[in-house]
Amino acid sequence: MIKGHETAPILRVAVPVPLYGGFDYLDIDETGRTPVGSRVLVRFGRRRLVGIVIEHADDSDVPAARLRAIEKVLDDTPVLDDELLGLLRWAARYYHHPLGEALATALPVALRRAKADQTPHRHRGWQQVDPAPADEDDLLARAPRQRELLAAIRAVSHPTAHSHLLARFGNAQAPLKALQERGLIEPVELPGALERGGAGSAPTLGAGSAPTLGADQQQAVDHLCGLDAAFHPVLLEGVTGSGKTEVYFRHMARMLAAGRQVLFLAPEIGLTPQLIERLRARFDAAIGVLHSQRSEGERADVWRAARAGDADIVIGTRSAVFTPLPRLGLIIVDEEHDGSYKQQDGFRYHARDVALRRAQQCGVPIVLGSATPALESLHNANQKRFAHLKLPKRATGAALPPIRVIDIRSRPLLGGLSDPMLGHIERHLTAGNQVMIFINRRGYAPALSCHDCGWIAPCTRCDAPLTLHGGGARLQCHHCGAAEAAPPRCPSCGAKELIALGAGTERVAGALRSRFPDVRIARFDRDSVARKGRLESQLADVASGATQLLVGTQMLAKGHDFARLTCVGVLDVDGGLFSADFRAAEHMAQLVTQVAGRAGRADLAGEVWLQTRHPEHPLLHRLLAGGYNAFASAALSERRDAALPPFGHLALLRAEAHDLQSPQEFLTQAAATINVDADIACWGPVPAPMQRRAGRYRAHLLLHATRRARLHPALDHWQRVLGELPGARRVRWSIDVDPQDLL
Repeated sequence: MIKGHETAPILRVAVPVPLYGGFDYLDIDETGRTPVGSRVLVRFGRRRLVGIVIEHADDSDVPAARLRAIEKVLDDTPVLDDELLGLLRWAARYYHHPLGEALATALPVALRRAKADQTPHRHRGWQQVDPAPADEDDLLARAPRQRELLAAIRAVSHPTAHSHLLARFGNAQAPLKALQERGLIEPVELPGALERGGAGSAPTLGAGSAPTLGADQQQAVDHLCGLDAAFHPVLLEGVTGSGKTEVYFRHMARMLAAGRQVLFLAPEIGLTPQLIERLRARFDAAIGVLHSQRSEGERADVWRAARAGDADIVIGTRSAVFTPLPRLGLIIVDEEHDGSYKQQDGFRYHARDVALRRAQQCGVPIVLGSATPALESLHNANQKRFAHLKLPKRATGAALPPIRVIDIRSRPLLGGLSDPMLGHIERHLTAGNQVMIFINRRGYAPALSCHDCGWIAPCTRCDAPLTLHGGGARLQCHHCGAAEAAPPRCPSCGAKELIALGAGTERVAGALRSRFPDVRIARFDRDSVARKGRLESQLADVASGATQLLVGTQMLAKGHDFARLTCVGVLDVDGGLFSADFRAAEHMAQLVTQVAGRAGRADLAGEVWLQTRHPEHPLLHRLLAGGYNAFASAALSERRDAALPPFGHLALLRAEAHDLQSPQEFLTQAAATINVDADIACWGPVPAPMQRRAGRYRAHLLLHATRRARLHPALDHWQRVLGELPGARRVRWSIDVDPQDLL
């Protein structure tokens, strides 16, 4: 061990590699002033990597002659302050993940590179031209979309961001260009990526824009506004349409008026357009948006603005939980039950749980909102760890829609749709209303099969069939991404009659177009909204009433509010009734309840129809008879009896390799290192439910503890010894703490 160094102090640097601990380097600043939390460029093996300084070290176990100096300091001030660095240290320890990779996850992609441009990008905006042309009315007489855009631009006293207009009006390129050519608006450059809502400059709730609160909402607001500036976890449970967002807004207004920042987490990109528009309309505040459909430069700009304290509200998906916020006063986690908050590869953190830790660490309140809370959150509320606020009625006074079952056994299906379902759709469309068809499966069909010999088109790298896409023209694996053209005949027997098995969103939408050729249909899935601005455009058309029939996956299941949507059809609920994953029933109940909540939210009554081949299943009966609360109560009782979360604690050790035996052998060795007793057990190893994926064979070992205090010491032990096991070099392994998906 060396104490310091003759010429330079020692820095401990976290590097984004799958190795635990920090690595020692010499500081190029002889005074040792390179700050903790700043990025540095280092040589690691043969690579140059961007690392984060995590501490100034007094000594090192590395011989002096082998210590390298950092090559460059990339920041004048730390990119991660003490609060955020402490949060990430905790998260890396809790999820037993290398700190360097955890820190890299918290940075925008643009800041993970040594040549990141630190100057804010400039973004396009529009402002009105003064004075307006005298013949404006004549120019816009037959251009209602241009009039609408011009009114939106004139409604605020500052230039309007181009991205704001796209989010609100969809594809507005042509009418904006026409307005410019007519001399009514002109383009301007806006610094940074923040957008300001309202018409003023103070971050407050817009005057006169708030609806009247119901009694339950007012009680919830009074409770939240009565909290002091300290850590207070609150579970806000409200039925779909009960006005949870309005309760959020009232609490946010109080925090913004006090000069504090708000972090608002949403699980899906699909939820953010409507929510962002509501935030813009309600708050005179600087709003930053963080999700994967924004460019690297935009995300980096929002991140920098938030760190500088310039963003009043930051709204984003999972990774936004790591946004630096020096004035943080409130965290909101909307749809807190959603599985999208759990990262499923790499650094497997759960954003809801990290948000709770951050709120505790910063001493600020946090609100978890959902119509279908996770069983873990309900248990915490039952144990009085969370305050539990309830909104049992819809804010509009509308009744919750009845949910009924269609038994599709022995019924012919048109693209996955039964005759009774088609009849209900036609009835609502004829009345001038909107209909949503939910099927949680994208593509044309789940499989392509030979009618003569039964051959099913397989993925050569996964234990799964290829999914049919493009109306049946191509095949794609949804697990490894492999793609190929659909064959003209069966490769096994040569027969020409190949048939699509089952239905996905493409096939359902196609069947509906053939049945209702005069009705405008929009498809919502990862494929159809991949192009930037497409999701916002389609949602705008639904909100305006131009689109009558919606077909989509779970991106439509929650958060959306369409006044004329009166019928919801769910085409396949059976998958959640029969699964190897103990959480499947909970997820199914949440999904059905959330999807059903899209219907009848305004003045028009709604109804929900579920297609199933198992109408007598007890889980369905329990959900339909007693609602989500009855299901959750029974599910918690079953979890208690089985000592499953939240009454037990799990960690999943995954291993994979190109051969079949190595993962099993490695996990057997890992199990042998655990001292099993009444409080801790190893279940397995067993092959993963999908044993071969992307050309690798996978196996699982589940570590179960009755007390969390026993789980983490065992994982600490694994963290130390797994890399030294005889089979470790032949596999890729990872630890998943509190796994949400056992498949």
